[in-house]
Amino acid sequence: QVQLVESGGGSVQPGGSLTLSCKPSVRPFSRSVMGWFRQAPGKAREFVALIRWISGSTLYADSVKGRFTISRDNPKNIVYLHMNDLKVEDTAIYYCARGARYSTDQSDYEDWGQGTQVTVAS
Repeated sequence: QVQLVESGGGSVQPGGSLTLSCKPSVRPFSRSVMGWFRQAPGKAREFVALIRWISGSTLYADSVKGRFTISRDNPKNIVYLHMNDLKVEDTAIYYCARGARYSTDQSDYEDWGQGTQVTVAS
């Protein structure tokens, strides 16, 4: 099992920016897909963004498209989620996950981090 450690959460005002990091305990297989999901209070966990490790191909939820960017640093073995123009509705616990399928379905992801809190409030 791969352990994933997230960091970078915090509190920010609307319009602000944060960058989340996710470091797997072992280097992802080249065909691995790394995803970010989030769960807001009282809501189900939802897909945010994903990236295929080998190609860098990305996919975003409509709600974050144009504001969030997912990237990976191969030498450092880290996945990032750069979040700009944050909105109150982005407040949630953000989870990093690893899977083998290019999928927005969380059931396709085998390994999960512990989550990091992002709070957007004025």
